[in-house]
Amino acid sequence: MPEQTLRPRRSTWDVDRDFVLPDLDAVIRGGQLEQDTADTVTAFYDTDDAALWVHGIEFSRRDGDQIPGWQVRVGDTEVQWALTDGPPQEAVGLLTGATGGQRLHHVGTVHTVRHRHRVTDPDSRQVLAQVAEDDTTASSGDRLLAWRQINVEVDDTAAVRSRRLGRLLRTAGARPARYPGPLARLRGDDARPPADPLTSYLDAQIAAIVAGDIGLRRGLDPIHDTRVALRRLRSTLRVFAPVFTPDALALQDDLSWFAGLLGEVRDCQVQRSRFDAALDELPDELVLGPVRARVSTHLQAIELPARAQVSREMDAPRYLALLAELTRWRRAAPLRSTVTGKALARRAGKAERTAARRLADAVTGSGHDELLHRARKAAKRARYGAEVTADKRTIKRFKQIQSVLGDHQDTVVAREQLRRMAITAGTTDGENGFAFGLLYAREQQIADNRVRAAGRLR
Repeated sequence: MPEQTLRPRRSTWDVDRDFVLPDLDAVIRGGQLEQDTADTVTAFYDTDDAALWVHGIEFSRRDGDQIPGWQVRVGDTEVQWALTDGPPQEAVGLLTGATGGQRLHHVGTVHTVRHRHRVTDPDSRQVLAQVAEDDTTASSGDRLLAWRQINVEVDDTAAVRSRRLGRLLRTAGARPARYPGPLARLRGDDARPPADPLTSYLDAQIAAIVAGDIGLRRGLDPIHDTRVALRRLRSTLRVFAPVFTPDALALQDDLSWFAGLLGEVRDCQVQRSRFDAALDELPDELVLGPVRARVSTHLQAIELPARAQVSREMDAPRYLALLAELTRWRRAAPLRSTVTGKALARRAGKAERTAARRLADAVTGSGHDELLHRARKAAKRARYGAEVTADKRTIKRFKQIQSVLGDHQDTVVAREQLRRMAITAGTTDGENGFAFGLLYAREQQIADNRVRAAGRLR
């Protein structure tokens, strides 16, 4: 599946029928102007309840002069397939989480005649800018529309060039586009109403979870980002519980469940990197036996089944129901009533006080590992609560605490894995547990240092 990353400096402008494109040489002097025309028909697909639209995903079939084929667009990334009569099964499978397994069908067609003006560097032939005049007609059911638009793509190093071109277009009568794309215009959805900070935060986490779902189905590895978004969402439900509906709060177990599945994979990634770095620091004469091979074999025996389980569960009813519920949240946040900034600050403040108390208990009490683990989770909730209220000072403080306690928790996991590997190596011909003992002592030293560092953060 080839991937195309779109140009970062891109703008769209609405213009009237009598609009005249300004002279591009005023923006890019010395460039070579090339012109051509492309005729393209794009058919968009979605579910009956517009699940893809809710998540900002476009699935379409493109015919004509501009790279015909099927494409899924998520944010600034396009994934493309060759042109076929029906939707490619690979594409449909990629969208399973976002659609909840619902059937995809045609929802609208956009026909665009694009007059392209490309300015290239005469020496390198690099495209410095492309300005396209689009004459577009669109239909969806009985709805018919026609409009004219200017689309601009400028080389990502040319911020000044982009601003100059924008000023020229404004002077000539162009207006920043009201709609983010042709499908939005066809639907009549120009923008979402302003959202409160809590709803915006929820929306951002759900978007990250859905993007992670698509990435995982593509064979990529967005394990960490997806897991963090799940944890942020669960922490938000817990910190601001009184403002959510009971049905929303009931989703905490499912969020924790899937984050836990991803966590088994992520822990192996973290530990593999950790052990590799530690072995690099040991003198070769102290690394006795096939230590790296033992580490790799041990972690693979955990990670591969964990990944397989994640893949299985992503097509299972529980997970698809979770994503379906999150899709409903993007349509309407599951809040009891209007949320005030004062109410959010009060709940975030409570989470901060709880985290501070748990940290104090952990560094002064016994049973450090478990107490510090609880303090770390409380610090994360405090940090995520502060992200909702945009309290930068609190975010910074608890991010630091979370980092220190996270390092300590990594040593807890590492020590247990090293103990198991030492036992296996010690009973296997050609191996011994010497290096694992050294690594264990190193982890214990790091753990003690982290406890002292946590004490200074009280």
